[in-house]
Amino acid sequence: MDIYIKPVKKTKRFETGIVHIKDIAEVYADSDIRRRVENIGIMDIKEDVNRCYLISVIDIINAIASAFPGSTVNNVGEIDTIVEYSRPVKKSNLIKYAKIIFVCIVLFAGSATAIMSFHSDAQMATVFENYYYIFFKERIENPAIIDLPYAIGLAVGIVVFFNHLGNKKLTSDPTPIEVELSVYEDDVNTNIIDTLNKEKSNGDT
Repeated sequence: MDIYIKPVKKTKRFETGIVHIKDIAEVYADSDIRRRVENIGIMDIKEDVNRCYLISVIDIINAIASAFPGSTVNNVGEIDTIVEYSRPVKKSNLIKYAKIIFVCIVLFAGSATAIMSFHSDAQMATVFENYYYIFFKERIENPAIIDLPYAIGLAVGIVVFFNHLGNKKLTSDPTPIEVELSVYEDDVNTNIIDTLNKEKSNGDT
């Protein structure tokens, strides 16, 4: 009897108790067998403390083999699964909106400072004045005929680069921020798995 499992890399849990296979993996088998496999318990979270737990695919295979002797378990997913337990915390909408406003202010101030610092270092004002002199043979400070199109183009370039306009995406492609967050999350998960594996190895010795 062949049983196929596809464990996920990370899952979140907000209540203590037994973690079943269905909570951390997809199962493919005959209907009756699949339901029984999905309800097999892998671990029991007893501590009501925010922390991460590690479940190896070997733990899943051993649990299935104990329940179904002679079965063949095929893994088509992750080798290690992180179970992140978080205590449910109720937050008021006021605190949530206050955080959003604070983050927006920080991002706006930081991005504005970065842009102005770049323009100051690159002496963009002098460059625009020289452009105006080349085309109109007259030297003036802050030529609006160049400054305004540049400002508009800068705003349009930022919108196109980040692929976002308000709550809408311009295309179906992931935004640069989504890509960086995905890479960051993968790095964090890999580090957590390595740390938990080391703790497990030290505990066995």
